[in-house]
Amino acid sequence: MKFEKLGNIAEIKTGKYDVNHSSSEGMYTFYTCAMGQFKSPTYSFEGEAIILPGNGANVGQVFFTEKVKFEAYQRTYVIQNIKANSKFVYYYFKSNWSRSLQNAQYGSATNYIRLNNITDFQIPILPLETQLHIANILSKAESLIAQRKESIRLLDEYLKSVFLEMFGDPVRNEKKWKSLTIKEIGESRLGKMLDKKKIVGNNLKPYLRNSNVLWFGFKLDDLLEMDFDDKDKIEFSLKRGDVLMCEGGEIGRCAIWKNELKECYFQKAIHRIRLNNQIALPGFFVNMFWRYTLNGGLNKYVGTATISHLTGEKLKQLKLPIPPLELQTQFAQIVEKTEALKAQYQQSLQELENLYGSLSQKAFKGELSIKDERLLLAAEPETKYGEK
Repeated sequence: MKFEKLGNIAEIKTGKYDVNHSSSEGMYTFYTCAMGQFKSPTYSFEGEAIILPGNGANVGQVFFTEKVKFEAYQRTYVIQNIKANSKFVYYYFKSNWSRSLQNAQYGSATNYIRLNNITDFQIPILPLETQLHIANILSKAESLIAQRKESIRLLDEYLKSVFLEMFGDPVRNEKKWKSLTIKEIGESRLGKMLDKKKIVGNNLKPYLRNSNVLWFGFKLDDLLEMDFDDKDKIEFSLKRGDVLMCEGGEIGRCAIWKNELKECYFQKAIHRIRLNNQIALPGFFVNMFWRYTLNGGLNKYVGTATISHLTGEKLKQLKLPIPPLELQTQFAQIVEKTEALKAQYQQSLQELENLYGSLSQKAFKGELSIKDERLLLAAEPETKYGEK
């Protein structure tokens, strides 16, 4: 397969505009290295282009724009007037640029990419018909991935709207639900204090810390371990239905433990809340608390003397609107069905992303087959989100 340097088949420029001179009334959108979009009254690029941030948070990522006019800021590279199919070059860049990124980065504090790293990048020279075919297939796969992500987003929005319709804003409590303290609806306690001096390795067990607790779920691929003796195992064990909540960091962030691991415990930075299920259900509680924190409900409970945190005592005294159990049960059933559908979409998204990676590798090696294309066609949804 013949290759050519990108600099020989394309025009590569860098942005020049000063972000401090931008304004919302400007004529043209322009991009920073962080892919922030601003407005400028002068100096624009025109037509479709590949955009490559040369430093900052998005260094090494590749973007494509079909905007008629736009701007780019300083070390953001713009690739245009390509003597090949632009989408084909974009997809090849996207699939292969990261492999050479390590050798392409310079700088100690902030990595950046030099112009010659881009101009010297090798692009395969294939017949135009083949380029179009590859670009169409990968564009289709990318579109399906975007559809799956949108479906997941719509499900999240659906649950938010259902909650507000059923229960209203938990901070204003305009529906006048009875307010109860955490102490009245369940038991709460902080986890085990981390003391590295006392970790001898006799009873090492995984535990949750602040960074492992996300909204509505857990990140379990980087769990740490410490010793938990028999007494600790009773005191700091986790059971299905426990709500784990962050004491600091993003205060109040919480999720329901669903026995994701056979055995796991929790550190002092985490509150464990065991609800009385005759009063409050975990599915309702976590969704309610997400809305409660979002609307500033925690502001009067959070200490700010040094680092903001929600103490165990303050959590116990925190008052929340608690609607009738029958209504909570109805909402929990909606959550269960929605989460089941969301899990299907997430599994489908993962399969599509794996398929996209496989198609990319095969496409640029000339190994695409009819079977591969059929897999992509089979991944198309029969109905769109919301259709019966």
